[in-house]
Amino acid sequence: YAFEALVRNGEPTLRAPDVLFAAAEELGRLHELGRAIRREVAHTIASSGVVIPVFVNLHPRDLEDDELYSATAPLTKFAGQVVLEVTERASLGSVDDFQGRLRSLRDRGSRIALDDLGAGYAGLSAFAQLRPDVVKLDMSLVRGVDQDLTKQRLVEMVIGLCSGFGMLVVTEGIETTQERDTLIRLGCDLLQGYHFARP
Repeated sequence: YAFEALVRNGEPTLRAPDVLFAAAEELGRLHELGRAIRREVAHTIASSGVVIPVFVNLHPRDLEDDELYSATAPLTKFAGQVVLEVTERASLGSVDDFQGRLRSLRDRGSRIALDDLGAGYAGLSAFAQLRPDVVKLDMSLVRGVDQDLTKQRLVEMVIGLCSGFGMLVVTEGIETTQERDTLIRLGCDLLQGYHFARP
């Protein structure tokens, strides 16, 4: 259905994306990092000829970067196939004109995904603020879902809620056939994880 652009680099002390973003935030260079990522994704799309959707992670502070909305921004010409993933792990409330910024991204053709639902502190608050087109359930809800009735009920409830709003649900981190089969039975739209392919 789609590709996801994963942030990886060769610097041993900054291997994990959350460590890289934390360092960029501390150094006041989040916008610079976000721009470099979006430039690299646009280059990859252009050079590979990919025509299916591409999911691209955004730090919530990227929404404050005016370059993201520019007609000349690298991803703008691919906006119709780009799904911008915003994580619920960070606060969205501090972004000025948050709804206006989301509207601008949607008006140019981009879709919005809520990433890692179930892992952060905002939960349904982030869901209500973003009004996403796609919801990605965090692997903490997926891991062992086949053996955990509470997780199954939670996933089922989220799928029902999203379905009522016409949102796609992606479950992340599937590693076993049993997890896959359980999530299919529960009605998940799209599945992602090592069970299907390594990054």
